[in-house]
Formats: sequence, C-alpha cells, structure tokens
Amino acid sequence: MIEEIRNSYLTAQKLLNEFINEEKNIEKTVLVSKLIANAFKNKNKVLIAGNGGSTTDAMHFAEEFTGRFRKDRKALPAISISDPSHLSCVGNDYGFDYVFSRGIEAYGIERDVFIGISTSGNSKNIINAVNKAKELGMKTVGLLGKDGGALKGICDFEFIIPGVTSDRIQEIHMMILHIIIEGVERELFPELY
Repeated sequence: MIEEIRNSYLTAQKLLNEFINEEKNIEKTVLVSKLIANAFKNKNKVLIAGNGGSTTDAMHFAEEFTGRFRKDRKALPAISISDPSHLSCVGNDYGFDYVFSRGIEAYGIERDVFIGISTSGNSKNIINAVNKAKELGMKTVGLLGKDGGALKGICDFEFIIPGVTSDRIQEIHMMILHIIIEGVERELFPELY
C-alpha cells in the first residue's frame, strides 16, 4: 500500500507540474483575476456553481470573497449557487439540468462573471448555466477536466485539467480558485501583499 499511496502523490504532482509548465495557464489565471477584480470595481459580482465536490469548491471560493482570504479587507460579492431550497425547488419543478441556469437568471446581470466547475465538462446543468450567463452578457469561466467535454470552447476562459479521476482534477481546480482569489486581492488590495 505504501507504493500505491506514493504513486497517488506522484500522479497529483505530475498533473500540477504539467499545468504550471503551460504558460497559457498562468496567463489565463492573471486574466481571470483581472476580469474578476474589474467586475468588483464596477459593482458587479461573481456567481459560481458545480456538482458534488465541485459544489463545495464553489462554496469555498465564494466565502473567501465574502469573508476573508489571507487578511482582512472589504467583503466582495461572490455567490455560490448552492442553496438547498433553491436546488430542490428548481430540480423538482424544472429538472436538475436547470438548477444553475435558474440561479443565473435570478442573480446574474450583464458584466457579472460566472464560473462553472465540471470535472467531465459534460454536466448539463453547468452547460445550461454557461449558456444563460452568455445570454445575459456575463463573462464565463470554465474549470473543466479530462478533454474539456461538451463545454470545451464555449466559455470565455477555460482551464482544462487532463486528469483521469475527478479527485485529481478537483485538487487542481481548488488551487486555481485559490490563486485567482490571491490575484484579485493583489489587484484590488496591493497593500495586503
């Protein structure tokens, strides 16, 4: 079992190294950080959604803005579309494929930013949310996995993690989200750094 566990760490390390070594991924992280910072400067907000473990990543991302990340600063408007009453109401009345797009319709406005997280890139409810966000004039960011799935090429910005399993993909997704938050803070609150 020691070798299997070591191999899991090595697989995660290899995936992260491959991601970092692609300069376009670093450049996209900077661009998305600036996009979100500009949205906040212009009184817009970020909406974010995902399924399963990606839901908790979305919630984690949002609370780092509304609460704090590393140091105290002004609260920033980020909403995770994850309220259980909303999800169960929309799921019951319209179907699970619409739980996030209805949230976008309710809260999203032009120039807001939507981040959709899907380790397969094929989550119908994330696809519908991206389409609704684009319809409303929002900017879209996809955190995807494997080959990008059906969402590949649809979002304004996309990060595709070519991992085999959702857990390894989610680990890189959470790191991207944390580093985007850091980038936003560096842009808006340089005195914190």
